[in-house]
Amino acid sequence: MTAVPVPYLVVDRRRETSDSVTLWLEPLAEALDDFVPGQFAMVHCFGRGEIPLSVSSVQATGGLAHTVRSVGAVSAGLCETRTGDVLGLRGPYGTGWDLAQARGRDLLVVAGGIGLAPLRPLILSALAEPEAYGRISVLIGARTPADLIVREEPKLWRTAYTGTTVDRPDTGWRGDVGVVTQLLERAPFEPADTTAFVCGPEPMIRATARELARLGMPPHRIQVSLERNMRCATGHCGHCQLGPLLVCRDGPVVGWDRAQPLLSVREL
Repeated sequence: MTAVPVPYLVVDRRRETSDSVTLWLEPLAEALDDFVPGQFAMVHCFGRGEIPLSVSSVQATGGLAHTVRSVGAVSAGLCETRTGDVLGLRGPYGTGWDLAQARGRDLLVVAGGIGLAPLRPLILSALAEPEAYGRISVLIGARTPADLIVREEPKLWRTAYTGTTVDRPDTGWRGDVGVVTQLLERAPFEPADTTAFVCGPEPMIRATARELARLGMPPHRIQVSLERNMRCATGHCGHCQLGPLLVCRDGPVVGWDRAQPLLSVREL
């Protein structure tokens, strides 16, 4: 892990939605230490600043992919980058998804919106060795069909059960409509013997985790990815404090048994 940004070249980009892109990056010199799914890098857009971004792909070459949505000056600058541009990266930071906890059990992935991006490398890792798990289910929710990212890729996850729902359909939508938790009743998993991985907007995380706990899933086997205002990524500035947790250091991935008491406190 390095505290000084190192240069990465943008080798490809893909427009995901009207306000989000995925950038594929390769190191120009020595690569950062290996990332695990769920960890994040601080990505520096020269002249704008830096923001934390979870990895959406990890390559054996040291290359990485990040999916970013334009919501501020830095993220807008990243969305405007083109192939051949150079960004600065430092990391890896934070905790990753504990996929080892799911071995021998059913595996359930629940993603909301751009929250699918940090879950994508975990899904691909699990699909690469399906014999290590029970049934694999991937449930995806988005505001509209236009807000779905990597929209064609789930069709290739043939060994997994997949379900997708949107809040507001368009005229061509033929899938489910409603919140992502309504897909749980059709997904093939045994709650008492399942490990779940949940990422998305905080209200969606709370609703999903509470429903899974109600169905009988042990809270410590419900892993969630938290989002707070990260500045230093090293646990020193305190901007990302959530009660006793510093999300950049103790998260972003934590068990629901730790997150639930904190997320139930209004405006904590």
